[in-house]
Amino acid sequence: MQTLRGRFAPSPSGRMHLGNLFSALLAWLSVRRAGGVMVLRMEDLDPDRCRPEYARQLADDLRWLGLDWDEGWQKGGPHGPYLQSERTERYAAAFRALEGQGLLYPCYCTRAERLAASAPHRADGQAIYSGKCRYLTEEERVELARTRRPAWRIMVPDREISFTDGLQGPYRENLLRDCGDFILRRSDGVYAYQLAVVYDDGDMGITQVVRGRDLLDSTPRQLWLYECLGLTPPAFFHVPLLCAPDGRRLSKREHDLDMGALRRRYTPEQLIGLLAFWAGQMDRPEPAAAAELAPAFDWGKVPREDITVGELPSVEKAAKPLFRERPHGGRGSFSCEKVTPSTMRSVISDAHVAGNDGF
Repeated sequence: MQTLRGRFAPSPSGRMHLGNLFSALLAWLSVRRAGGVMVLRMEDLDPDRCRPEYARQLADDLRWLGLDWDEGWQKGGPHGPYLQSERTERYAAAFRALEGQGLLYPCYCTRAERLAASAPHRADGQAIYSGKCRYLTEEERVELARTRRPAWRIMVPDREISFTDGLQGPYRENLLRDCGDFILRRSDGVYAYQLAVVYDDGDMGITQVVRGRDLLDSTPRQLWLYECLGLTPPAFFHVPLLCAPDGRRLSKREHDLDMGALRRRYTPEQLIGLLAFWAGQMDRPEPAAAAELAPAFDWGKVPREDITVGELPSVEKAAKPLFRERPHGGRGSFSCEKVTPSTMRSVISDAHVAGNDGF
């Protein structure tokens, strides 16, 4: 039987927040339940946002939570390097392979042109590229190149790609109509996420990818890229997002629930217990170590829909703790009121804290 190889592949552009931890825990539990190999890869392609000190802090936060890894950054292994910033030559080779198939073309469109109101849009509001630069003549490209440095796009076929997600179920998308030609290399020379993540997961032999369901619609184009590059795709599990009461997902840009604030106030077991409760693995949010949860982990209990986190008072304010203290001490010195499964997707507003830096 093939050994399951999972991964956690964060971008080291700030402290992790509670939403990142939710995905990381589910990926870790799934691998540990199967006796597989956990890989840590740092997706630090963007030089303007990613910092080595963030990567070090991220690794320290994972260890503090008890989410270890068998292979990857700081540990090494047969599929390194595990920093994307050290893998650009490999992405260049993949880029050339696609170019050799006649699939790539330079795009000179400005951001304003790409996001124009007249452009076609997906149901979620994202603009679909019109294909304008796909049809430029060689003379037009030479003229545009005098004043603009191009990004590079891949020409998608008029083809439906379907797959069955391990959590969300069947999903399908027509690449030309619902996705459009997408960027593989930015105008500044940085390779795009879509190319890097496909190459890395294929090259590292990853067999299971657990990530937020906001990336569900990226999967059909990635499956097609796997095919174009002759790589074996993994199984995908797209997990629910943790969202604020206004519906937006927790993010680094909004400074939501960062690990710096969480570590000051709570123990690793308290945070793991809360995340496991949200993930349907516990019937109430009581303290638990990640290793204790792995043997009974069940994907069938994980909710599909996003989970709403209530209004978040700041750490400095007196807030009701996630767990109520018992007088006797020990790890079991925290308990909570009995919570029914129907409350799993909504958290009482005064039971949480807010962080300083988003991720």
